[in-house]
Amino acid sequence: MPSTQRRHWRRRCRTIRVSGAWKSTATDSACGSFSANRHFAGAPRGVCRQSGCLKQQLRSPFIRSVSLEICVSLFESQAPIPLAEALRPSTLADVVGQDHLLGESGPIARMVTSGSISSFILWGPPGVGKTTIARLVAAEANARFVQLSAVMSGVADLRKVFEEAKKDRGLGRQTILFIDELHRFNRSTQDALLPHVESGVITLVGATTENPSFSLVGALLSRARVFTLNPLDRQALVKLLERAEEHAQKPLPITASARDALVDLADGDGRYLIGMVEELFRTNVTTPLSESDLSVFLQKRMPLYDKANDGHYNLLSCFHKSLRGSDVNASLYWAARMIEGGEDPNVVFRRLACAASEDVGLADPQALQQVITAWEAFERIGWPEARLFLAQAIVYVATSPKSNASYRAFDAATALARQTGSIPPPKNILNAPTKLMKQLGYHEGYLYDHDFPDAFSGQMFFPAELGDKDLDFYKPNERGYERELSKRLHYWKRLKGQKPE
Repeated sequence: MPSTQRRHWRRRCRTIRVSGAWKSTATDSACGSFSANRHFAGAPRGVCRQSGCLKQQLRSPFIRSVSLEICVSLFESQAPIPLAEALRPSTLADVVGQDHLLGESGPIARMVTSGSISSFILWGPPGVGKTTIARLVAAEANARFVQLSAVMSGVADLRKVFEEAKKDRGLGRQTILFIDELHRFNRSTQDALLPHVESGVITLVGATTENPSFSLVGALLSRARVFTLNPLDRQALVKLLERAEEHAQKPLPITASARDALVDLADGDGRYLIGMVEELFRTNVTTPLSESDLSVFLQKRMPLYDKANDGHYNLLSCFHKSLRGSDVNASLYWAARMIEGGEDPNVVFRRLACAASEDVGLADPQALQQVITAWEAFERIGWPEARLFLAQAIVYVATSPKSNASYRAFDAATALARQTGSIPPPKNILNAPTKLMKQLGYHEGYLYDHDFPDAFSGQMFFPAELGDKDLDFYKPNERGYERELSKRLHYWKRLKGQKPE
C-alpha cells in the first residue's frame, strides 16, 4: 500500500497485526460486514462480506508478514440497507400479488415442489416481483444463480456464464441464468442462448416488460414457458405497506385517506410504493400528512406507458374498440390515458379518423369530417387548448350510428379481384384515343348515361366472365344515413331491371 494511502488509513483505523502464511485469520470484537473499496481508495482487499460474521477471515494479497489496517468505524456503522432490500421476500410464499403462479396449484410452485426447474419467462410491468421470484426459485432449487442485465451484457458475458455452468453441471449442480430486460437482447444474442438452454447447460429465467410474442425470437419462446405477472392489486400493496411499518416499528405519518391515496399512486408497482414509503419515513412531521400534503412530499408517478412498444398498441386497441362499441365514456378515458402517458395527440387523431371511416362510415358521413376539422384546429391552436377539439371529435364518433358496410364491401371486392386475376375489362368502357384502338373495338358500344332518362343506361361494367359471381358487395345497414343510401340502391336496381339486356 502506498505511504500516502497508509497515512490516510492510520488517521481513521485500528491496526491489527497479522503474521503468517498467505491466508491468515484474525478476530475482532467489532467485526462486521463491509466492502472497503466502496469507502476509501486503497483499502485492503479481501475483507469478508458475510453479514453478521463475528470472525473475519482476512485474505491478504500482500507479503508474508503484514499490518492490515481495518477501519473500525466501518465495522460499527454500516450503510443503511434500502427498504426494498430489507423487505425482499425470503420465500416464495412471502411474495404478494402473484398467487396464480405461486399458490399451491400455481405452475411455478408446482415446478419448485417437483424439484425440476425448466426455463421460463416472467412477463409483467415493473415492480411486481420478477427478480425476486427468480432468486427464490434458484434458492429453492439449490442452484447456482447468475444474474445479468441485457442492457449491460452481451455474447461475451454469456460465454463466460456457459463455461462456468458446464463446470457446475459436471459437479451435479444446476445453473439458473436470470436475464433482466431480456427483450433488450437483439436476435443474434437471443439465438446464442438457444443451444445451451436446449442442452440443459443453463436454465434460463428471463424477465421482460414487453410482450414476448413481439420482442423474443420464436425459437426461444418454444423452449421456455411464459408466465404473466399481474400488477399488484390493492390488497397486495396494502400488505407491503404493513410489512414496511412492521420493519420500521412505527406507522407511516399519514392519515387514512392519504394511505389510500398512496396505494393509488403506486399504480400496481410494489417497488415504487416502497420507495415512497421510505421517503415518507424520512420526513420530520409533527402531525400526520393529509392526502393533499402528499403532493408536497411525493412526486406524482408518470403512468406506465411505452409509446414505442406494447403499451402503445394496447391502449390504442382499447380506444378503437370503445369507439366501435359506442361507449363514449370509455373512449374518452382511453384517449386521456394515452395523452397522460405522453402520447402524441396526432396518434390519437389518426386512430380516430380510422374509426370514423371503418366503424361509422356512411351511417354518418359527417363523422370523418368532424375528425378532420378537429385535427386541423388542433394543428392551428396547439396543446393544451386543442384537447377540447379532440374530445369533441371523440364524442361525435363514439355516439354516431355505426356501419362497416363500406369496409366489408371493399374487402369483398378485393377478395374477388384476387380470385379472378387479370381478366380484361369490357372494351366498351375503354377509351380509344388512337386509331388502332378504335379498330380493335375499344369504346365501341359505350352508352353515355346522360343521354338516357334518369341519367341511367343500365349497362354492364363488370367483365362478362364475372356474370355468375355475386357482385353485390355493398349492402348498407338500416342505420343513420345508410337508410337513405339503401333507398338509392333499390332505386337503381329497379331502373336496371326495366332496361333491356
